[in-house]
This record gives sequence, structure tokens and C-alpha cells, in this order.
Amino acid sequence: MCCNRLWREWTLLCGRILNDDGLSVSPASIRLIQPKDNQAVKQLVLDTLREFGLHGAGFAGVDAELDDMYQAYDNEFSAYYVIETDGQVQGVGGFAPLEGAAAAGIAELRKMYLSPVLRGQGMGQRLIELCIADATDKGFKKMYLETVPAMEAAQALYQKNGFEYLSERLGDTGHHNCHVCMAKTLHG
Repeated sequence: MCCNRLWREWTLLCGRILNDDGLSVSPASIRLIQPKDNQAVKQLVLDTLREFGLHGAGFAGVDAELDDMYQAYDNEFSAYYVIETDGQVQGVGGFAPLEGAAAAGIAELRKMYLSPVLRGQGMGQRLIELCIADATDKGFKKMYLETVPAMEAAQALYQKNGFEYLSERLGDTGHHNCHVCMAKTLHG
């Protein structure tokens, strides 16, 4: 299992970011979060939420874990990744047991955000594949997420990867203003 995970990470690690002319300009890599990333991760999350007009209670921007994302995901049942280009954090995402439903074997896909420069470059696909594979390796049976209607491109990515819309939310994420709920069965 360990070797499969390492091979999968290696195959997902490298990508190239394209400029507006479609020319490759910089390498991108996906890696596990490190303590030094905390501030950049928090800033990317807050900037993305602000871009979509999402602020206040019921959204990820008020989660206490934003102050130390490394610590929040530094355990055997969670993982959080950063996408880095030219030494800058340009994308983030991870998973952890779904609060209020962990006993059911449900992982929550959490705080998956890409800066505008990464969107449409395939790095979101690589990141979600890594999260799904890692959660499956850790024994989760289902992956759940919450988002908002305005994040249409994200919803399309989730659907492409087998997520289906739910009529009601699962667990207790605290994100009561995220009205779009989706889930996917994981096959290990």
C-alpha cells in the first residue's frame, strides 16, 4: 500500500502552468503541507472566498484551523496538500474525517482552492485524484464535500470525479452557508 501511494504521488507531482498564449512557463508540484506554508495557505483560502463574496459565519474563512493548517492535518487520518509554483503556494486542498460522521468512514474534502493562475490547467484534477486515492488508502468508504452555487467550475470537477449531489448535508462541518452538498463512494 505504501509503495502504491508513493508511486501515485510521484505521478501526480509534476505539471506545467501555461501562460495566456498556451506556452509552458513554470513547473508546478503537489506536496504535503509544511509548517512554513500556514500563512500562505490561509491567505489563499481567504482571497478565494473574498473573490466569490463568501465571508462570515458558515464559510471556511472563520474556521479556527486556518491559523495552523499543518497542525490540523498532521495525523494518520488526514492529509492536506499544497500546489506550488516558483516557490509560491497557488493551490490547496485536503481531507479529514467528517466531523459528526467519522465513525461512518466518511472523509470530508476540505478547503480545496486554486488561485486564478492555476484554474483550467489540470492541477485541480491532479489534486482531487490525490485526495481521493489517499483517503481510500486510509480506509475511508465515502468522501463528502460542501460548496456554494457560485463555484460552478469546482462542481463540474467534482462531478467529473464521481461526486453526486445530495439533498441534505452530512455531519457537522459548521459551514451552514454552503448549500451545495456532494458525495462519492470510494472503492478500495
